[in-house]
Amino acid sequence: MGQLLSPPGPRAVHLCIDMQRLFEPAAPWATPWMSRVQPRIVELARHAPERTLFTRFIPPRSKHDARGIWRAYYEKWECVTRERLDPELIELVPALATYVPPAVVFDRQIYSAFGNGRLRAHLDAHRVDALIVSGGETDVCVLATVLAAIDIGYRVIVVEDALCSSSDQSHDALLQLYAERFSIQIEVASTADVLRVWSVSG
Repeated sequence: MGQLLSPPGPRAVHLCIDMQRLFEPAAPWATPWMSRVQPRIVELARHAPERTLFTRFIPPRSKHDARGIWRAYYEKWECVTRERLDPELIELVPALATYVPPAVVFDRQIYSAFGNGRLRAHLDAHRVDALIVSGGETDVCVLATVLAAIDIGYRVIVVEDALCSSSDQSHDALLQLYAERFSIQIEVASTADVLRVWSVSG
């Protein structure tokens, strides 16, 4: 791991997945070591706030608004439906919200950030060719987003020390999968390695 095939260029963006208060310690969907990776994500956002895109996972208003198997999901997690959840928990963590604007936020109700078409439309409009991916969770929304990005044809750089999960085992397994099984389509690198070579001008 930790290898970049070439420096990401000025058409790359930093795509940060779901760094919301909903996943902070003591929140309903707590990701225990989210706070450990947050400083790395702040570094990436600070390097190029105008080329940073944040996503937010937005639960439905009620379990009755969920479609298909999602309804069973929200039968279990009714506490995070919007009619019951503190709306503040949907917001980005404060350390990252400060970069909006110029950073842009994209909301959706499914795992993949590409699910509703808005993110891809933005990337196409700005001629983006590479995604530098951070956030959480490695084995859920990041996974769904990364696989969708590959299908579309984007270069994907996964920032290994800027990802978090509530499962150490699946986090580690996914990083290995990204680096080995998808070695042609996914590069795995550290925050320091990315920042050392990512120029946002040109």
